Amino acid sequence: MAQTYLQDVQLRLVLETGVDSEGKPLLKGKSYNNINSKATADQLFAVANAIASLQTLSLHTIEKNDSFILGA
Repeated sequence: MAQTYLQDVQLRLVLETGVDSEGKPLLKGKSYNNINSKATADQLFAVANAIASLQTLSLHTIEKNDSFILGA
């Protein structure tokens, strides 16, 4: 049976740079790699908000991306 092995965790902040002519938000992403895989959702949320408070752009969403390797 195949198994999954966690390879990498990434935290991505999506920031709003403005709006287009139709009123839809224009977005820009900033990614942070090598995130501790044992970090909880609450910890990641707190860190993301702390980083966002240092930005001039508004925080739109916070994403956590996990990469896995499939093996036997």
